[in-house]
Amino acid sequence: MTFADWVADLPYNTMLELGGVFFAALSGGLAGVRKNFDVFGVLVLAWVVGLGGGVTRDLLIGVNPPVGIANWRFVTTALLAGVAIFFLHPSMARMRRTVIVLDAWALGFFVLLGTTKGLEAGAGPLASVMVGVLTGIGGGILRDILVGEVPLVLADRQLYAIPAFLGAGIAAALWTTGWLNLWTQALVVLLVSGIRLVSLRLGWVVPSAGPGWSGRWGARNQGARERMGP
Repeated sequence: MTFADWVADLPYNTMLELGGVFFAALSGGLAGVRKNFDVFGVLVLAWVVGLGGGVTRDLLIGVNPPVGIANWRFVTTALLAGVAIFFLHPSMARMRRTVIVLDAWALGFFVLLGTTKGLEAGAGPLASVMVGVLTGIGGGILRDILVGEVPLVLADRQLYAIPAFLGAGIAAALWTTGWLNLWTQALVVLLVSGIRLVSLRLGWVVPSAGPGWSGRWGARNQGARERMGP
Protein backbone atom coordinates (compact mmCIF):
# COMPACT_ATOMS: atom_id res chain seq x y z
CA MET A 1 0.00 0.00 0.00
CA THR A 2 1.35 3.40 -1.00
CA PHE A 3 1.21 6.46 1.23
CA ALA A 4 -1.51 7.93 -1.01
CA ASP A 5 -3.59 4.77 -0.60
CA TRP A 6 -3.11 4.90 3.18
CA VAL A 7 -4.31 8.51 3.26
CA ALA A 8 -7.27 7.70 1.01
CA ASP A 9 -8.39 4.97 3.42
CA LEU A 10 -8.50 7.36 6.39
CA PRO A 11 -11.88 8.75 7.43
CA TYR A 12 -12.30 12.49 6.83
CA ASN A 13 -12.48 13.37 10.53
CA THR A 14 -9.37 11.31 11.26
CA MET A 15 -7.39 13.22 8.64
CA LEU A 16 -8.49 16.51 10.17
CA GLU A 17 -7.59 15.30 13.65
CA LEU A 18 -4.15 14.18 12.48
CA GLY A 19 -3.58 17.63 11.01
CA GLY A 20 -4.67 19.25 14.27
CA VAL A 21 -2.37 16.99 16.26
CA PHE A 22 0.58 17.85 14.02
CA PHE A 23 0.24 21.62 14.24
CA ALA A 24 -0.53 21.59 17.95
CA ALA A 25 2.52 19.37 18.50
CA LEU A 26 4.67 21.87 16.59
CA SER A 27 3.87 24.53 19.19
CA GLY A 28 4.72 22.07 21.96
CA GLY A 29 8.04 21.16 20.40
CA LEU A 30 8.83 24.84 19.93
CA ALA A 31 8.32 25.42 23.66
CA GLY A 32 10.90 22.71 24.32
CA VAL A 33 13.38 24.28 21.91
CA ARG A 34 12.97 27.67 23.59
CA LYS A 35 13.74 26.03 26.94
CA ASN A 36 16.86 24.39 25.45
CA PHE A 37 15.51 20.88 26.05
CA ASP A 38 17.25 17.92 24.47
CA VAL A 39 15.59 15.93 21.70
CA PHE A 40 13.75 13.69 24.16
CA GLY A 41 12.31 16.68 26.01
CA VAL A 42 11.20 18.29 22.75
CA LEU A 43 9.48 15.07 21.67
CA VAL A 44 7.72 14.73 25.03
CA LEU A 45 6.37 18.29 24.82
CA ALA A 46 5.27 17.74 21.22
CA TRP A 47 3.35 14.63 22.27
CA VAL A 48 1.86 16.34 25.33
CA VAL A 49 0.53 19.33 23.39
CA GLY A 50 -0.57 17.32 20.38
CA LEU A 51 -2.28 14.51 22.27
CA GLY A 52 -2.57 15.51 25.93
CA GLY A 53 -6.02 17.03 25.45
CA GLY A 54 -7.21 13.94 23.59
CA VAL A 55 -5.91 11.64 26.30
CA THR A 56 -7.74 13.72 28.91
CA ARG A 57 -10.90 13.55 26.81
CA ASP A 58 -10.76 9.77 26.43
CA LEU A 59 -10.15 9.25 30.14
CA LEU A 60 -13.15 11.43 30.98
CA ILE A 61 -15.54 9.62 28.63
CA GLY A 62 -14.24 6.13 29.43
CA VAL A 63 -12.30 5.28 26.26
CA ASN A 64 -9.61 2.82 27.30
CA PRO A 65 -6.83 2.90 26.26
CA PRO A 66 -6.81 6.53 25.05
CA VAL A 67 -6.03 7.00 21.37
CA GLY A 68 -3.14 9.26 22.34
CA ILE A 69 -1.17 6.22 23.50
CA ALA A 70 -2.89 3.41 21.58
CA ASN A 71 -3.23 4.72 18.02
CA TRP A 72 0.13 4.61 16.27
CA ARG A 73 -0.97 7.14 13.64
CA PHE A 74 -1.58 9.83 16.24
CA VAL A 75 1.55 9.06 18.26
CA THR A 76 3.70 9.02 15.10
CA THR A 77 2.21 12.30 13.88
CA ALA A 78 2.98 14.07 17.17
CA LEU A 79 6.52 12.71 17.28
CA LEU A 80 7.17 13.68 13.65
CA ALA A 81 6.16 17.22 14.52
CA GLY A 82 8.63 17.13 17.41
CA VAL A 83 11.44 15.89 15.18
CA ALA A 84 10.63 18.55 12.58
CA ILE A 85 10.72 21.38 15.09
CA PHE A 86 13.92 20.08 16.73
CA PHE A 87 15.91 20.00 13.49
CA LEU A 88 14.18 22.76 11.54
CA HIS A 89 13.33 25.27 14.25
CA PRO A 90 15.34 28.14 12.66
CA SER A 91 13.19 27.78 9.56
CA MET A 92 10.06 27.22 11.63
CA ALA A 93 10.71 30.49 13.46
CA ARG A 94 10.23 32.30 10.16
CA MET A 95 6.86 30.54 9.84
CA ARG A 96 5.76 31.72 13.29
CA ARG A 97 2.62 33.46 12.07
CA THR A 98 1.60 30.40 10.04
CA VAL A 99 2.07 28.14 13.06
CA ILE A 100 -0.06 30.49 15.19
CA VAL A 101 -2.86 30.42 12.62
CA LEU A 102 -2.76 26.65 12.29
CA ASP A 103 -2.68 26.25 16.06
CA ALA A 104 -5.83 28.38 16.29
CA TRP A 105 -7.54 26.12 13.76
CA ALA A 106 -6.41 23.10 15.78
CA LEU A 107 -8.00 24.65 18.89
CA GLY A 108 -11.33 25.03 17.11
CA PHE A 109 -11.29 21.51 15.75
CA PHE A 110 -10.23 19.90 19.04
CA VAL A 111 -12.99 21.74 20.92
CA LEU A 112 -15.59 20.54 18.42
CA LEU A 113 -14.24 16.99 18.38
CA GLY A 114 -14.06 16.72 22.16
CA THR A 115 -17.60 18.03 22.60
CA THR A 116 -19.13 15.72 20.00
CA LYS A 117 -17.26 12.68 21.30
CA GLY A 118 -18.54 13.43 24.78
CA LEU A 119 -22.10 13.66 23.47
CA GLU A 120 -21.71 10.45 21.47
CA ALA A 121 -20.46 8.68 24.59
CA GLY A 122 -23.67 9.60 26.43
CA ALA A 123 -22.36 12.45 28.55
CA GLY A 124 -24.81 15.27 29.14
CA PRO A 125 -24.45 18.65 27.42
CA LEU A 126 -22.67 20.29 30.38
CA ALA A 127 -20.19 17.45 30.80
CA SER A 128 -19.59 17.38 27.05
CA VAL A 129 -18.84 21.11 27.03
CA MET A 130 -16.23 20.58 29.73
CA VAL A 131 -14.77 17.65 27.81
CA GLY A 132 -14.58 19.78 24.67
CA VAL A 133 -12.84 22.66 26.43
CA LEU A 134 -10.33 20.35 28.11
CA THR A 135 -9.63 18.68 24.77
CA GLY A 136 -8.82 22.07 23.29
CA ILE A 137 -6.73 23.59 26.08
CA GLY A 138 -5.53 20.53 28.02
CA GLY A 139 -2.34 20.03 26.03
CA GLY A 140 -1.24 23.63 26.55
CA ILE A 141 -1.87 23.44 30.29
CA LEU A 142 0.22 20.27 30.58
CA ARG A 143 2.99 21.86 28.47
CA ASP A 144 3.27 24.89 30.75
CA ILE A 145 3.30 22.73 33.87
CA LEU A 146 6.12 20.60 32.44
CA VAL A 147 8.26 23.64 31.64
CA GLY A 148 7.66 25.09 35.10
CA GLU A 149 5.42 27.99 34.13
CA VAL A 150 1.97 29.17 35.14
CA PRO A 151 -0.38 27.93 32.41
CA LEU A 152 -0.89 30.68 29.85
CA VAL A 153 -4.61 30.01 29.80
CA LEU A 154 -4.73 31.19 33.44
CA ALA A 155 -2.20 34.02 33.47
CA ASP A 156 -1.66 35.43 29.98
CA ARG A 157 -5.08 37.15 29.69
CA GLN A 158 -5.45 36.09 26.06
CA LEU A 159 -8.79 34.88 24.70
CA TYR A 160 -8.12 31.15 24.55
CA ALA A 161 -10.42 29.37 26.99
CA ILE A 162 -13.32 31.77 26.35
CA PRO A 163 -13.71 30.95 22.63
CA ALA A 164 -13.27 27.28 23.57
CA PHE A 165 -16.17 27.47 26.02
CA LEU A 166 -18.27 29.39 23.51
CA GLY A 167 -17.64 26.91 20.71
CA ALA A 168 -18.25 23.89 22.93
CA GLY A 169 -21.49 25.38 24.22
CA ILE A 170 -22.77 26.12 20.72
CA ALA A 171 -21.82 22.63 19.52
CA ALA A 172 -23.69 21.03 22.43
CA ALA A 173 -26.74 23.22 21.79
CA LEU A 174 -26.73 22.34 18.09
CA TRP A 175 -26.47 18.64 18.99
CA THR A 176 -29.44 18.72 21.35
CA THR A 177 -31.60 20.57 18.79
CA GLY A 178 -30.59 18.27 15.93
CA TRP A 179 -28.85 21.03 13.98
CA LEU A 180 -25.28 19.73 14.26
CA ASN A 181 -24.20 18.79 10.76
CA LEU A 182 -21.17 19.25 8.53
CA TRP A 183 -21.91 22.91 7.86
CA THR A 184 -22.68 23.93 11.43
CA GLN A 185 -19.61 22.03 12.64
CA ALA A 186 -17.50 24.05 10.20
CA LEU A 187 -19.07 27.24 11.54
CA VAL A 188 -18.21 26.25 15.13
CA VAL A 189 -14.57 25.68 14.17
CA LEU A 190 -14.53 28.97 12.26
CA LEU A 191 -16.00 30.82 15.24
CA VAL A 192 -13.52 29.47 17.79
CA SER A 193 -10.50 29.93 15.53
CA GLY A 194 -11.68 33.33 14.30
CA ILE A 195 -12.17 34.75 17.79
CA ARG A 196 -8.74 33.46 18.79
CA LEU A 197 -6.99 35.03 15.80
CA VAL A 198 -8.89 38.33 15.87
CA SER A 199 -8.19 38.71 19.60
CA LEU A 200 -4.47 38.22 18.97
CA ARG A 201 -4.47 40.66 16.11
CA LEU A 202 -6.41 43.40 17.91
CA GLY A 203 -4.97 42.81 21.37
CA TRP A 204 -8.22 41.81 23.07
CA VAL A 205 -7.52 40.51 26.56
CA VAL A 206 -9.40 39.19 29.56
CA PRO A 207 -9.68 41.62 32.49
CA SER A 208 -7.23 40.89 35.30
CA ALA A 209 -7.66 41.31 39.04
CA GLY A 210 -4.45 43.30 39.44
CA PRO A 211 -4.03 46.96 40.43
CA GLY A 212 -5.80 49.35 38.15
CA TRP A 213 -8.20 46.75 36.80
CA SER A 214 -10.53 48.52 34.43
CA GLY A 215 -12.62 45.68 33.06
CA ARG A 216 -11.99 46.75 29.48
CA TRP A 217 -12.29 43.80 27.11
CA GLY A 218 -10.89 45.76 24.21
CA ALA A 219 -7.73 47.02 25.88
CA ARG A 220 -4.75 47.16 23.60
CA ASN A 221 -2.17 44.68 24.84
CA GLN A 222 1.13 45.05 23.08
CA GLY A 223 2.33 41.63 24.22
CA ALA A 224 -0.66 39.98 22.62
CA ARG A 225 -0.18 41.96 19.40
CA GLU A 226 3.45 40.93 19.19
CA ARG A 227 2.39 37.28 19.04
CA MET A 228 0.78 37.95 15.68
CA GLY A 229 3.39 40.36 14.39
CA PRO A 230 2.75 43.63 12.55
